Amino acid sequence: VVPTMALIQWLLWSRSKGTPQEVRGISALSSQPFLLNSRDAAIKTIKDFKDTDRIAVPAVRSSVQAITLQMAAAKEYGTKEFAKLDPLTVSMTPPDATVALLKGGAQISAAFSVPPFQNQQLDDPAVHTVLNSFDVMGGSHTFTAVWAPAKFREGNPVLYKALVAALREATEIVNKDKTAAAALWIEDSKSKLPLDMVGKIVAGPQVRWTMTPENTMKYADFMAEVGTLKTKAASWKDYFFPEIHDEKGS
Repeated sequence: VVPTMALIQWLLWSRSKGTPQEVRGISALSSQPFLLNSRDAAIKTIKDFKDTDRIAVPAVRSSVQAITLQMAAAKEYGTKEFAKLDPLTVSMTPPDATVALLKGGAQISAAFSVPPFQNQQLDDPAVHTVLNSFDVMGGSHTFTAVWAPAKFREGNPVLYKALVAALREATEIVNKDKTAAAALWIEDSKSKLPLDMVGKIVAGPQVRWTMTPENTMKYADFMAEVGTLKTKAASWKDYFFPEIHDEKGS
């Protein structure tokens, strides 16, 4: 069971579809944006990146940030130029990218990151947001989801049912008291971030804690269009297990 959103999950689904090893989503976990931040005042849009610039992403060409950057490039330059910015990307963990961005210098020009690191970056008045993933997707989209192989679900039906129920309960708990949920996250991750900062992230205006997949088909359609995925999904239900098919997903 893997909680993430990345190209690898769609690739695993595409390559294993119809087999006992097929990988699908159990549910979404949250919808929230990831931000492309820079401290270079000259970089206001993705058109301002130069060949000498470097953009930190969690994983080159395979992270959801890298895919979103490709989608932004396709919108700006045309679908055939979807990989135009790929040569500028470098793989860097969000903590390392945050340190590099806040330090300044020539190591990276921008970071496409995740909470809470993207929020820490913006605490520096010299850092600004170049791109919000919601703008690329035309609205709210799933940020994290839980994936698992079909054999896990089929071989552990009672456990799987309990897992889905636990996810629903956890979602309700977060939505009921987001400050308390923030405190639990700090405790569990042993984070040194202040509660008020984490609380603001959890309750952010663009943050939704939901099991409903949102705009995931836009990723799947794009990757199929540019050839990254060899199997085209007809619906988001193709790559999520039936237990959440009653949700109004996309």
